[in-house]
Amino acid sequence: MADIYVRNEIKGMSLRNRLVRSATWEGMCETDGRPTSRLLEYYRELALGGVGLIVTGYTFVRPEGKQMPGTMGIHTDDFSSEMKAMTEAVHGAGGSICMQLVHVGGQTDARTAGRRPLAPSEVDVAQFSELPEELSLDEIKGIVSAFAEGAARAREYGFDAVELHAAHGYLINQFLSPLTNQRRDAYGGSLEGRSRFLMEVYESVRGAVGPDYPVMVKLNGSDNLEGGLSEEDALAAAIGLGRAGIDAIEVSGGTPVSGALAPVRGKIKAGENEAYNMELARGIKKAVSCPVISVGGFRSVEVVEEALGEVDYVALSRPLIREPFLPSRWQSGDRSPATCISCNKCFIGGLKEGGIYCYVERKKERTSGG
Repeated sequence: MADIYVRNEIKGMSLRNRLVRSATWEGMCETDGRPTSRLLEYYRELALGGVGLIVTGYTFVRPEGKQMPGTMGIHTDDFSSEMKAMTEAVHGAGGSICMQLVHVGGQTDARTAGRRPLAPSEVDVAQFSELPEELSLDEIKGIVSAFAEGAARAREYGFDAVELHAAHGYLINQFLSPLTNQRRDAYGGSLEGRSRFLMEVYESVRGAVGPDYPVMVKLNGSDNLEGGLSEEDALAAAIGLGRAGIDAIEVSGGTPVSGALAPVRGKIKAGENEAYNMELARGIKKAVSCPVISVGGFRSVEVVEEALGEVDYVALSRPLIREPFLPSRWQSGDRSPATCISCNKCFIGGLKEGGIYCYVERKKERTSGG
């Protein structure tokens, strides 16, 4: 079994172990995207809990690229003091933090975006709640630049890395998918055309942060959806990123309309249906030389150790919502599985109460009067 608790590094970013907190919506920012003290404390607790790397919730690079309430933004210099305080808090607790950059494209609505949603093509598909407007070439260039500007801010504010969100049906994934990308210009058609936006975003970000700063990507190994990004095309995109110099690939899968094969799945039980993206991660790991991170349904330390024999890092999200100190618990010798039951009520409750939390633990506290 592979050792979880060995110090590693990604492009010079030193990590105390091989566990990554994968990005999730937290809902703890102001309407304009300004992070609050609640979010700072949330990340500080994760760092104190012992996870090797914290990836922030998806952070929008332009206001129309926002999806959920309370999401963080990196589109302006106005939040610099809050961002710097956040990274200092994480570093003070012994952790490392990576900002995930996103534009959600057509997976938003006009009320949230402040305009008609933008997407690669004006197509009526299940993952779009409204018919989006097709991006013009100038708008594409503007969004590419916004990713670079966001990455430069993240580096300035003390984030240890950035991660491009190219999964789960968001804008970069929309360009990669034949289902949502039906363009007839240089950004559509073949995989080369559909990958163009991804590669331009990566090259622009790399140019903004320099050659020595870690740039990662969260990539669907498959959309798990008829007509969407196939496993074969995803593998080819990963190889292209590897050749271009990406520093790590976090392999996920699915979109919000992928049914039982969506990114966030329920009824995950230790030892039964864990690590549901490992096959996709395994395939990409064999094809690239950069570190590969597997995310999706890890609940037991034995399965994590087994996975780390094939990939470089394992990422968890929901288990750390319930147990921020899970990495330290496992390291201390208590190897019992994560107590997360995959009910997904952390999201439902968080939307109602303005910030994600474990519904089961909160219910216990309220019942006991704590």
